[in-house]
Amino acid sequence: MKLPSGQQPPSTPTTSKPAQTHEATQPHREATASSARQQLNQLQLANRETILARVAEVINRQGGGNAEVLLDVRGKPLQVNAAIGATELTPGDWVKVMRAGNELQLMGKLAGAPEAAISRALAQRMPWQQSLDSGLARLMTALNQGMVSALSPGQLPAGQKLQPLPEAARQALQTLLARLPASNALTPGAGGQSHTVQHIRQWIAESGLFAESRLAQAPSSTLPDLKLAIGRMITSLLAEQNGDSATLFNRLTPLASPGLVQAPLQFPQALASQSPAGGSDPTSAGQTLRLLAGMLNRITVNQLHSQILTARGGPDTPAPASTMLMDLPWVTPQNEPKVAQLRIEQHKEESESRSRRDKKAAVSEWRLNLAIDLELAGALNFEVALRHEQVSARVWAEKQETLKQVNEELPLLRRSLTDLGLEVTDLECRRGAPSYPTTKLEHRLVDTRA
Repeated sequence: MKLPSGQQPPSTPTTSKPAQTHEATQPHREATASSARQQLNQLQLANRETILARVAEVINRQGGGNAEVLLDVRGKPLQVNAAIGATELTPGDWVKVMRAGNELQLMGKLAGAPEAAISRALAQRMPWQQSLDSGLARLMTALNQGMVSALSPGQLPAGQKLQPLPEAARQALQTLLARLPASNALTPGAGGQSHTVQHIRQWIAESGLFAESRLAQAPSSTLPDLKLAIGRMITSLLAEQNGDSATLFNRLTPLASPGLVQAPLQFPQALASQSPAGGSDPTSAGQTLRLLAGMLNRITVNQLHSQILTARGGPDTPAPASTMLMDLPWVTPQNEPKVAQLRIEQHKEESESRSRRDKKAAVSEWRLNLAIDLELAGALNFEVALRHEQVSARVWAEKQETLKQVNEELPLLRRSLTDLGLEVTDLECRRGAPSYPTTKLEHRLVDTRA
């Protein structure tokens, strides 16, 4: 790898291609060598020293296996002319390089880290997410009214009736809707009751986030699970069409929700002020498949996003031991679907030992964030932290009336937590909404430095 002639010291990245001449003069060659040596010295890279560098950008691929590559070396950008041969370099790759005089030699490319493959899969699905609440609302319309049997919507021919959903799709959707919790099913102070706890556990377990894990434990396609139910509906609709169903499904462009396109990795998303409209116009089989594909992408994005946040930490804090992001659909008394957004994190740290002989034990702190929009109360956000038997909680309410009501209910919440054997260290309610970190993108990969 050679540094382009006349390149400036690596303070800011540059993508401009330096001018080249076929006949370089001796002073020009000496100036080029001096510039390269100066840049490598600024990186504190000694001769014959090897170092890992990240490929930030492949600027220009040339013939004969040559390319201009922007490397990230010790946090500083360095543009090089690389003779990479058959080595395929893409942004995000890690390479091992060695300084040889005033040049860098490519020693090899590291095998891709697991999170790199997860990041690529996440980037592919991010722009095509469909909100589960709006998706379920349109599916309920198709369940009640039927749909156009053709793949494309078009106009329904005169005298032709709408076709009901295929039986397998209807059963999967009806089973799913029957298991969704309703907002009037829980009453204040009921959190300590065993049946309420069981319902919440079921709600989380069937969110779709654990679909693959549940299949591994009990390989049955009839498991009550949101992701598996969507898969059954897709399979049933494809069976009604002619041709290769897998190819047909891959050609469809998933429907996406505007909010998830604007902020694809913001979790939780800004809560909607109005219930999603199901729409009165009948949908076609193709539109329904595109809708289901977008909903499937939403669940998959939450799964991949959870893995990324677990694998990679921020600049000042270590990565959590585990992170789970999930959308939890529920229905209002008017049978309108909505979504609660849940984020659970486990953080581990070593406790201080009383004696030098004692081994330090790992202490876990669990953090829970729940965002939900209720019919009358409006948007609510809950932050709960649990460490040993100590718990702290903070509630955020956007409406002033709700803030007053929550403050009146705080003694009941404190008593309920105490009845569970927990020591309440902090409990308060605030007006507004908390600020959550946003996962940012860099070079088409996930960067969780925020």
